[in-house]
Amino acid sequence: MNDKRLKTSHVYAGNPLDRGERERRDEDWIAARAIDPKSRFLPLWELNVLTAKGSQQGLGWLRIDDLNRLGINTPAIFLGMSEGESYFAVDITKDEAAVKELKDSADWRFEDARAATDFLSGPDSGIVAQARAQVNWHNRNGFCAICGHETFVKRGGQVRQCSNCDTEHYPRTDPVVITVVTDKDRCLLGQSRGRMSRTNMYSALAGFMDQGETIEEAVSREIMEEAGIEVENVRYHSSQPWPFPSSLMIGCHADAATTDIQMDNVEMAAVNWFSRDEVLLALEGKSEILAVPGRIAIAYHLIKDWATGGG
Repeated sequence: MNDKRLKTSHVYAGNPLDRGERERRDEDWIAARAIDPKSRFLPLWELNVLTAKGSQQGLGWLRIDDLNRLGINTPAIFLGMSEGESYFAVDITKDEAAVKELKDSADWRFEDARAATDFLSGPDSGIVAQARAQVNWHNRNGFCAICGHETFVKRGGQVRQCSNCDTEHYPRTDPVVITVVTDKDRCLLGQSRGRMSRTNMYSALAGFMDQGETIEEAVSREIMEEAGIEVENVRYHSSQPWPFPSSLMIGCHADAATTDIQMDNVEMAAVNWFSRDEVLLALEGKSEILAVPGRIAIAYHLIKDWATGGG
């Protein structure tokens, strides 16, 4: 495998925190860190992340004294550790007074998790991915899928356990294959139905993996379903956490074994072949017929790597 691909770093990757697998086993340790003056807390409001304004622009970390002053009593989710300090995420959506005070502050603002990547460092974007995905999962899993009773947090948020049947529920990550298919000096890109279909934006073809399916099988199935194209020589490129709500994008390249497009008209608005020259223009924002996703998306890097000779 190309060493360059091993070093590929995407937005939402590069989380620097030690997630504290061993430490999580001690509930008293978690409880102590949740009130430790040295611990840091990242508030989220409706899954928007608190950020600092001005010259200190970055994530909006608060201390326990700040939470107490704001009247925030929501249990915090343990993210991990770094340099002796513990880091938590806390959903303050229901703490209306605290939300209002932070919104009105000259020092803080809540930022959409996508928009925040315009100014956050790579490592900070990785923390955002973890925090957003975990808070969202906890919000959606307050009741047991087996018996319907309430669940409670264990291991700092790594597990929810049923209060009735003791079933343990773990946060899930949904794998998605996303692939640039190529045929000599052109690549296959598509538009799914919806907002993208009202623009000239095209992206790599993608879809969720099924149970009992390899990455290679998922790539082959998705490309056939969406474009009617058979592929071969599927190659892994890189992966990207995607916290909307909690996916892992598995980026691949593949060669076309057939080239006649037979598009799924229900799922797709358009699927077309584009020349390398046209893709290069699109990457520079100069194409009149094609636009590609921005740098935040793994699709951009898959397309760029192929267009510049790396794929």
